[in-house]
Amino acid sequence: MKAWLQRFMSGRYGFDRFSGFLSTCSLILIVLGALFSSVLYWLGLLLLIYCYFRILSRNIQKRYQENLKYLALESKVTGWFSTRKSRFQQRKQYHYYRCPHCGQQLRVPRGRGKISITCPKCATQFIKKS
Repeated sequence: MKAWLQRFMSGRYGFDRFSGFLSTCSLILIVLGALFSSVLYWLGLLLLIYCYFRILSRNIQKRYQENLKYLALESKVTGWFSTRKSRFQQRKQYHYYRCPHCGQQLRVPRGRGKISITCPKCATQFIKKS
């Protein structure tokens, strides 16, 4: 059986991060659809079919490009959340300000009174309370 599966999967794309995401979302939608709405159930089934289509596809280059797009989007989302997490952890030590000229985010230590902040990007100076 194992040899048959290996022969069957040779030349096919296989499982990647995007397929994992699709299968997880489809299972969640199927469960929610069974509890609440049949539309969610059918949407979950469609996602599961697309997931298996990707796994069994022989167009490896196209599936690879889809996975790269997913990974780029995933890194944007996780990067946004990690930035928020680090800011929350540093909230007692630092203030965060935006440069009024270029919009660059600046981190300033707390408890220094009124200070002049110089933007490293555009060299604009502005005064804020830290």
